Amino acid sequence: MQNLKHLLKQPLSEVPNKIAVFLLIVALFGFVDSTYLTVEHFQGRVPPCSIVAGCEKVLTGPYSTVYGMPVALGGSIYYFLVLVGISGFLESRAHKHLKWALLLTILGFMASLWFIFLQVFIIHSYCAYCMGSALTSTILFVTAMNVFAKYQGRKISNF
Repeated sequence: MQNLKHLLKQPLSEVPNKIAVFLLIVALFGFVDSTYLTVEHFQGRVPPCSIVAGCEKVLTGPYSTVYGMPVALGGSIYYFLVLVGISGFLESRAHKHLKWALLLTILGFMASLWFIFLQVFIIHSYCAYCMGSALTSTILFVTAMNVFAKYQGRKISNF
């Protein structure tokens, strides 16, 4: 917890726009992916999965919803918040917006690890859309940790 407080207090040095734009594009892909799954859920459809078998089992099983809401909706909200933070940074150059967006990637990555665990060890089926979202959140997380390491002068291992 102390490292997190320290991380929040330390300012980021000048993060190049190209990194923020890269993060924006990756987060947009995640948003589109999870929003598509959310819309399909509310329309009562299971999207086609030609790459791997098991999308239906993953997307309609007991782990696909929380209190009746699709897990994908949580992903949409997560990616939307990351998009808002990065857009706020690009618009205002206020590093606090970027820092909060980057910190959110920790939650997205942890959620992705949980959902991969469920697919591999509990459900024994795979959803290509879900794996795409996991890849997206992993790219966001790794990039975020590298931004903190490079532009805040901290090593990832100290995080």
